Amino acid sequence: MILPDISRFIKKNITFRDESLFAQDLDINKFKLRTEIENRHVLVIGGAGTIGSSFITALVDYNPSSLVVVDTNENGLTELTRRLRSDGKIKLPKTYLTYPMSFASETFNKILDRYNFDIIANFAAHKHVRSEKDITSIEAMIDNNVFSAHALLEKLSSNPPKHFFCVSTDKAANPVNVMGVSKKLMENLIMSYSAEFKITTARFANVAFSNGSLLDGHINRLMQRQPISCPSDVKRFFVSPEESGQICLLACILGNSGDIFFPKLGEDQLVNFKDITENFFDFLGIQIEYCNSEKEAKGISIKNMKTGDFNKYPVNFFESDTSGEKLYEEFYEENDIVNLKSYRELGVITNSYKPKKEEIQADIFKLKQVFQNKFSDKSSIVAALSSIVKGFKHIETGKSLDQKM
Repeated sequence: MILPDISRFIKKNITFRDESLFAQDLDINKFKLRTEIENRHVLVIGGAGTIGSSFITALVDYNPSSLVVVDTNENGLTELTRRLRSDGKIKLPKTYLTYPMSFASETFNKILDRYNFDIIANFAAHKHVRSEKDITSIEAMIDNNVFSAHALLEKLSSNPPKHFFCVSTDKAANPVNVMGVSKKLMENLIMSYSAEFKITTARFANVAFSNGSLLDGHINRLMQRQPISCPSDVKRFFVSPEESGQICLLACILGNSGDIFFPKLGEDQLVNFKDITENFFDFLGIQIEYCNSEKEAKGISIKNMKTGDFNKYPVNFFESDTSGEKLYEEFYEENDIVNLKSYRELGVITNSYKPKKEEIQADIFKLKQVFQNKFSDKSSIVAALSSIVKGFKHIETGKSLDQKM
């Protein structure tokens, strides 16, 4: 079976642009990019995911001398290598190594000791709002997004790279969910080191059809002949997988220490998930059978499996009612100083909060105390996060995305 051209669908129905949003910025800055990347030693953490692997695809065009990729997903690293090696347009450096491991492990620290990296980009993170369920899931998220990132920065302080990048999210601006506030904490953390070595980050939109995303889930459900469930009232900014890697590369190499990059996308470029889903079925030439509930959708799916009739496909559109779900997104806050002039399609927040290391250590200690208390629950850690990150207004409905299809 020949799978549909997802890239063409994204251009026509999601981003509404034929070329990359960042094509001009890449062209204008190609000399700077080549000067900073060519013959350099690069480490990519979390490189098997959609954004990390897209960063690698953008990076290797500039001829680094070595590339080391670390990810906990061994199968993901295998597929990454197969994809890179199979692409006739991609030339990997002679030294290309992948290591399936956590960047919080002692084994990983030996890699840092063994190599002298010029560029380090960290994409290892909990990125899904659905990761917020209870205090245990939140501890895992903050351990990855904050505690492990802190240990990495402490390690790098003694031998810093020329460029350090750590990916953020648009959900860090005026956060309403724990994932967003954990990335806001991560931003504060990396900024506390920004006077010691060059550190940048980027907030950007949903990556269309990225691993684990709602739209990627559509493909998996279709392949398994399972019904589809989709929010009808949620709008998001979108970039393509290619664009996600490019904005991270531009931010990593071009930014000044402490800069937070974001794409110049206006409110008119917010796209509704329901519209995308309906357009995707039209693109595939499949009619939707609109269902009023998950139960109805699953019942029709079972019937279709028995009869082999998939001329109409069961889809349940619902109004969002889960914890931490924002109906829209934004890239910066009211008091941020924003530079919209230096790049064609990139904005930069130039006055990011840069706390002292002692403040960050106190915040981490406070959070760890909550996790160590056996009587703590989700409300306990949300209260602690609210006291640390001013303006964090958590949306709690008592429901999680794990309770939905």
